[in-house]
Amino acid sequence: MSSDFPAYAPSQEHELLRRTIRELADTKIAPHAAEVDDQARFPQEALDALVQNDLHAVHIPEAYGGNGADALATVIVIEEVARACASSSLIPAVNKLGTVPVLLSGGEELKKKYLAPVARGEAMFSYALSEPEAGSDAAGMKTRAVRDGDHWVLNGTKMWITNAGVSEYYTVMAVTDPDKGARGISAFVVEKSDAGVSFGPKERKLGIKGSPTRQVILEDVRIPADRIIGAEGTGFKTALATLDHTRITIAAQALGIAQGALDYAIGYVKERRQFGKPISDFQGVQFMLADMAMRLEGARQLTYHAAIKSERAFHGEEIPDLTFVSSACKCLASDVAMDVTTDAVQLLGGYGYTQDFPVERMMRDAKICQIYEGTNQIQRVVMARQILK
Repeated sequence: MSSDFPAYAPSQEHELLRRTIRELADTKIAPHAAEVDDQARFPQEALDALVQNDLHAVHIPEAYGGNGADALATVIVIEEVARACASSSLIPAVNKLGTVPVLLSGGEELKKKYLAPVARGEAMFSYALSEPEAGSDAAGMKTRAVRDGDHWVLNGTKMWITNAGVSEYYTVMAVTDPDKGARGISAFVVEKSDAGVSFGPKERKLGIKGSPTRQVILEDVRIPADRIIGAEGTGFKTALATLDHTRITIAAQALGIAQGALDYAIGYVKERRQFGKPISDFQGVQFMLADMAMRLEGARQLTYHAAIKSERAFHGEEIPDLTFVSSACKCLASDVAMDVTTDAVQLLGGYGYTQDFPVERMMRDAKICQIYEGTNQIQRVVMARQILK
């Protein structure tokens, strides 16, 4: 084999980025994680630290003032922030989710107008697809957009919108032609300051309590016609293409949560003594740790593999299995995160069940990764369809 054969591993630059973001997360984000969870407040300290270090939206291309980081670098940022605080990891993750439709389908002027402020850290960007009666069946949405001269008028309610009320910009999917089904859905950029935009109360959640989740309510919201993303009727196609890329960021979040729980559990079992010796000396504990680490590393490799494919697709390469691998890594990583965090609680015993230790928070945070951006049941449907094509 040739000595210059490319290693199947992140580059030195990626590993340097990991060290940088881990140090930042450990010093600036982790110390506030418990309080953010307890008070269910937005992690402003994390946003400030990420913006100051230009790590809040690393995926935005250099042409719009961003770092132009690749998809694997973005995964590493989200993973390392999630290791410290899952709520905080939704800052870079949702900035990517909200902006990918613009990157994929938006015109050049739209990109310049909305991506540059996000790159500068002046605004965040959320994604509004789901509705009260349109979750897994997103194509069943009722939000309408009606053309009125040089404007569109939007009416409807979007549900489960991450960082709603904090983000300045929203990618909103709305029906523009009810007779065309999914082909009658279009995508728009809506601003928080647009007249008629309001937000429901914050949802009271099991986990990720520091990331506000609200309804976005649109009442006769009149926006300029040039805020449509792509051609009329292409919104649902854009939404699905977006999720092919951003399911990978949810996998990254799950990896980080699981790694945080595993790291804490390892430290604990080395210190906790029973029957005259550290519980890490017991084979039953060792087997649990081995399984946790093994499954986590498997999920990580699949996620990084998917991220590389995502990056190639963004550069125009045809990647036939991108939908499969993005669904697979999201599904596997989130299932692993739920298992790993549950085992971490078990390893801490009664202490793991208390809020004095972080693993119970991590277990609660992990659960959402199996639900949002498509439940894991839907991911299995998607994967099966890809296999059976």
